[in-house]
Amino acid sequence: MTRLLTRLAQVSAMAVVALLPQAVNANSGMPLLHFSADSGNLPSVQRGARNFMAYCSGCHSLKYLRYERIGSDLNIPPDVLKKNLMFTSDKLGDQIKIAMPAASGDWFGRVPPDLSLETRARGADWVYTYLQSFYLDDSRPMGVNNTVLAGASMPHVLWELQGWQKKAEHAAEGEHGAEHGGGHHEGSPFEPVSKGTLNPAEYQGFVGDLVNFLDYASEPGKQARISTGLKVMLYLFVLLGLTYLLKKEFWRDIH
Repeated sequence: MTRLLTRLAQVSAMAVVALLPQAVNANSGMPLLHFSADSGNLPSVQRGARNFMAYCSGCHSLKYLRYERIGSDLNIPPDVLKKNLMFTSDKLGDQIKIAMPAASGDWFGRVPPDLSLETRARGADWVYTYLQSFYLDDSRPMGVNNTVLAGASMPHVLWELQGWQKKAEHAAEGEHGAEHGGGHHEGSPFEPVSKGTLNPAEYQGFVGDLVNFLDYASEPGKQARISTGLKVMLYLFVLLGLTYLLKKEFWRDIH
């Protein structure tokens, strides 16, 4: 019975591994860029908060997060928070809502989604790749499409930073996708049309900061949880040593 259960577990694991690449391609249409989100990188998350409020908060809310929590977690003083990050409210205890009226979402074909849990739902890799994969497409209402989410209603709001790009004629959709990294070197699925205010490396850094902030927003208590976990593990290791010494003391006279 034990051998049977072990074999079934092995078969299930092999099936999951086999289906994983297909699920990624079905979800994105291309391999995703790898990005290790680091919500513990405070300067990066602070820059990401600035980037989100400047470029995303007009359409996308973070309804499960409050301004006061951002200020406390990211060491941002209330006066700086109000002056630079609070554009939709003047109350620190308010949730982060959008400035655009809900009815205006029809301009894009749907109401822009709340991004509170976006990185937890899709993964940091998905968001990181998505923000680098807009390309010109005259067949779309907004004039752009995205290789990660085909038919996306969202316009390329970061075009001034990244510039415009088009699909490379030599590469099929999804081919070499994991290598392009937002650049336009040989083998990239994109070709540059016009330059933005940031070079490819700077744009990747900008997007990385934004994704780190969204990773933080999806679980504000993550760093505290990790810190507590490490302290608990250290305590258990110390307790294990003391328990072992106590056991030796109890059995010292028993042969």
